[in-house]
Amino acid sequence: MEFYLSEGGIRAVLPYGELDISGNEEFGYRPFQLMMASVAGCSGSVFRKVLDKKRIEIDDMKISAEVERDAEQANKITAIHLHVVVKGVNLDPDQLEKSLEIARKNCSMVRTIEDSVKITERLEIISLSS
Repeated sequence: MEFYLSEGGIRAVLPYGELDISGNEEFGYRPFQLMMASVAGCSGSVFRKVLDKKRIEIDDMKISAEVERDAEQANKITAIHLHVVVKGVNLDPDQLEKSLEIARKNCSMVRTIEDSVKITERLEIISLSS
């Protein structure tokens, strides 16, 4: 990865494209937003892979993320709360909960920060009619 000075922040040049990073949302994504996106994106991707391997079919998934920060410690992220909403037909709550636990154990972003940031997950299941 390469990073360059840009107007109001830093620009990352990545294989998929360019990413502008700034403490000011007018010039790019804020670093804490990227941290949350990394955790939610990794968790969701691994969760989906686990479901695929277990042949658990879902129709949709949405992840909402909330952050807690400590203003007295340079706005350090202290907690990230993930709310995972899964929609599908005939979903088994126990299988989904176990799959989410497996995903947590295999998400590199969660594993990297779990000793310094409290990460919680809440699963909501919306059953659709067949």
